Amino acid sequence: MTYLVAADLPRESAGRRFRALLKRPGILQLPGAHNGMAALQAKAAGFEALYLSGAAMTASMGLPDLGIITVDEVSFFVRQITRASGLPLLVDADTGYGEALNVMHATRVFEDSGAGALHLEDQILPKKCGHLNDKKIADAHDMAAKVSAAAKARRDLVIIARTDAAASEGLDGAVARAKLYKAAGADAIFPEALNTAEMFRAFAERMPGVPLLANMTEFGKTPFFTASEFEAMGYSMVIWPVSSLRMANKAQAELYAAIARDGGTHKVVERMQTRAELYETIGLHDYEALDSSIVQTIVPAGMPQR
Repeated sequence: MTYLVAADLPRESAGRRFRALLKRPGILQLPGAHNGMAALQAKAAGFEALYLSGAAMTASMGLPDLGIITVDEVSFFVRQITRASGLPLLVDADTGYGEALNVMHATRVFEDSGAGALHLEDQILPKKCGHLNDKKIADAHDMAAKVSAAAKARRDLVIIARTDAAASEGLDGAVARAKLYKAAGADAIFPEALNTAEMFRAFAERMPGVPLLANMTEFGKTPFFTASEFEAMGYSMVIWPVSSLRMANKAQAELYAAIARDGGTHKVVERMQTRAELYETIGLHDYEALDSSIVQTIVPAGMPQR
């Protein structure tokens, strides 16, 4: 299969496919994919939907996650991931890149780029990773207006509202905000940086019937839980946002250290993806077969030959 053949493309929009996955029994597992190659590898492992983290995306660009990249830069990542994998993608839309009209613009751009869902967060700029301290939280009604704007702009896109309020306003504040955002048009809620199983369960108990997303990031405030453990706590989705980038970066750093130390890559070749494995992952032979199947242009008889 290649993305170039229309018959190979999904018939339904990414938003509808994401909704269908969310309605199935069991928790929807969304590993982070920071580029097209990661998306292909996640798909090969059997995942049916993916997550694009703002932190992973900016880090792959050599930048911090402080809300400084643009809608167009994000849409480039959305396009490459959805084009490569064909899977519905949940996109981290940060604070929406501005106010209501900016949120509507981002919603349209991401949906047109192939996204199946996005989440908006209730921080103010410069926003921070949800597991850092001293986050500045937006007025709840301002955030609700952004959620409402996104809901007006989307066709099928799933809108998830993230609240970072638990750290500063406690569980009561986070739940109150979540209910306001749900009433404004959010399809699901993402309570960020909860730090105990009891908090996760309590939040879910106070949001009955609402799809909830859990963030299982490493080196953060949340202890390690498995997908099945989050499901038992009442969560419908779980993301591993930066894991693929962390693994790739660690391996890459070790490669450069080996070249500097040994004057070449000869001591780490066995740890590399082989040429055959690379071609298999990107589907090189499918593209070659497609290219060779195209009928060669024939100049009609009687036309001047030059």
